[in-house]
Amino acid sequence: MSVATDAFAQALGTLAAQPQEPPDRPPAYDVFGAKQAQGATGTTLADLPATGRIAALTSALRAGKTTSERLVREALDLIAAENDELTAFVEVHAAEALAVAAERDTQLATGTVLGPLHGLPISVKDVIDVGGMTTRCGSDAYEEHPADDAAAVALLRAAGAIVLGKTATHEFALGVTSPQSRNPHDRTRIPGGSSGGSAVAVTTGMSVVSLGTDTRASIRVPAALCGIVGMRPTYGTSPTAGMVPLSWTMDTTALLAPTVADVAVAMDVIRPTVDPVAGAVDAPVDTLRVGIPRAAWEDVTPVVDAAVEGALARLAGLVADVGELRRPDAADFAAGNALGLIVSRSEAAAFHRAAGLDRSRYWDEVRDQLDAADGVLAIDYIDAQRSRAALHDEMRGVFELADVLAMPTTPVQAPPAEDAEDYLTVLSRNAILWSFVGFPAISIPCPVPDGELPVGLQLVAAPGGEATLIALAAALTS
Repeated sequence: MSVATDAFAQALGTLAAQPQEPPDRPPAYDVFGAKQAQGATGTTLADLPATGRIAALTSALRAGKTTSERLVREALDLIAAENDELTAFVEVHAAEALAVAAERDTQLATGTVLGPLHGLPISVKDVIDVGGMTTRCGSDAYEEHPADDAAAVALLRAAGAIVLGKTATHEFALGVTSPQSRNPHDRTRIPGGSSGGSAVAVTTGMSVVSLGTDTRASIRVPAALCGIVGMRPTYGTSPTAGMVPLSWTMDTTALLAPTVADVAVAMDVIRPTVDPVAGAVDAPVDTLRVGIPRAAWEDVTPVVDAAVEGALARLAGLVADVGELRRPDAADFAAGNALGLIVSRSEAAAFHRAAGLDRSRYWDEVRDQLDAADGVLAIDYIDAQRSRAALHDEMRGVFELADVLAMPTTPVQAPPAEDAEDYLTVLSRNAILWSFVGFPAISIPCPVPDGELPVGLQLVAAPGGEATLIALAAALTS
């Protein structure tokens, strides 16, 4: 039995064990403890640019210290030098990008600024349409040539961004490893996925920001493994039109960037009808209550534990209270993972059946997942959705006791590429619960000793809590 098939069998077993009435378990009792994090090590966070890369580049452009054409050429040079080994991009439109850059420079010289991303090179995950570029979803079985941009891409372009090309993805975004790409910190290891190519592009400086997707964990996992910032907004607040679907009740367009400030700027661009969050970068956090769900530490390695505890130690000095919560507990995380797998893979199987693609050309583990999902009964899918509603309400109740939850993004650091399939469920364990219930979450890098691979800290808020997440994440990384 493959890892993918075994995960489905376990998920169905978990569903069968789910009570059909609300569980008789203790509430998430508040045990906050006067600005004191358990196991604090006193480690401080690495010094990251408080203003963010977007602000610095925008300032340089407007001061005439650089040009958009130069920025694009520098990005293209990096792609030419590193992409063959790292596989960040799968398609690059250099001539088009340089032509647009020249146009952006002319506009700037005449006083026209399209928006906060004016003249900056970005990249787009290859499950999202970019007009004039190919959408392949990382698969030999799929190829489309859209004439129009996806809604989120159109918003980024309208804000002045220059799309360099498409980045590598786990096939059809059906996994969290992106095994065809390599981690810039150790090229024998994976970058995480499914937005793996996007993470590599941002980490190396091949693009300033990358637009990706996060259905189960696909932004936060690569952010954690590559040492950058990845944010998934509240479900339904970012546009998904023009995205090849994975799970229509969980799909979310999301962003990867070098810093929290950069993510916040780009988030405001793709969510123009939602209250802006970029101003929250400098917002005070001293009244916030942060909850620590210790169930998220299951199987955490010593290096990840030390790095996250160091982040919590600094956190304790910034906010009103840090304390442990009983919920979410191990059963909550298990339910989120199992039920999220059933829902997302069943919806994926429905799309792939309708698409009529040749599954013999799919990756083995992706084909295994879809074949297993073909056998899920309608009553199992309905039961999973019914349990989902109850879990959403219970997790909403947790945020009556805390403003933000903090936990390791992943229990391990970037695994070796040859072992990628063994981590299909491990890497996403702490992330899927929040995707399943539709809550916003952000992964930020923790400080690690020299020579160690990156470690991510995940912060989660209730729906609509993006500004709170930005404020706390910015405070922790400034």
